[in-house]
Amino acid sequence: MIEIEQVSKWYGAFQVLTDCTTTVRKGEVVVVCGPSGSGKSTLIKCVNALEPFQKGRIRVDGMAVGDPKVNMNRLRSRVGMVFQHFELFPHLSIEQNLSIAQCKVLKRSPAEAREKSLALLARVGLSAHAHKYPVQLSGGQQQRVAIARALAMDPIAMLFDEPTSALDPEMVNEVLDVMVQLAREGMTMMCVTHEMGFARKVADRVIFMDRGQIMEDCAKEEFFGHPEQRSDRAQQFLSKILAH
Repeated sequence: MIEIEQVSKWYGAFQVLTDCTTTVRKGEVVVVCGPSGSGKSTLIKCVNALEPFQKGRIRVDGMAVGDPKVNMNRLRSRVGMVFQHFELFPHLSIEQNLSIAQCKVLKRSPAEAREKSLALLARVGLSAHAHKYPVQLSGGQQQRVAIARALAMDPIAMLFDEPTSALDPEMVNEVLDVMVQLAREGMTMMCVTHEMGFARKVADRVIFMDRGQIMEDCAKEEFFGHPEQRSDRAQQFLSKILAH
């Protein structure tokens, strides 16, 4: 579903990604972890062309990311993206936040878009809030709306960029519960997260990054179950997160 091959990226003279190579198969859940500044978010933003890259190639469901002949709006509609800070339109109601792109990009009628939006709000437990505005919702509720909005585009894969890092601790689980359900339904997912409990619960594979490089790419059982077999940097990381 997602192929990343020898991808490198620079900001001016500073190299933020170095020869990153991995694949995500259909229905697979891959968690990307590592210390801050290791290139995790940059890597997944390259997948749907939110960040350009200078070397290598990325293909999503056969579409070459960065190819001028590929319709980027179509690609982005096929790859849902959920950010740290929700990115909802403050002047639109919750239902309108879900419907607007369906109408503009997928050309659904307002009635079709509304029906889809309400069904997805029910799925994430927010039916009673369809008429409200983002400011009237908690952070956890807003993030669940953001997930529903991404799902409204019928994506073939979902990218999550630290979706719980801006939330109060009490709100984290309500978002993770929705993500766990998506994983169990077979959604292809690539998740940048520090939530190692989530990784242990639903990930098929764990990618560990440091200084713009993929240092580990293995099954979660190998990553968590045999830390002594990991790289020195991954062992340091694991020793700190698993100690608590």
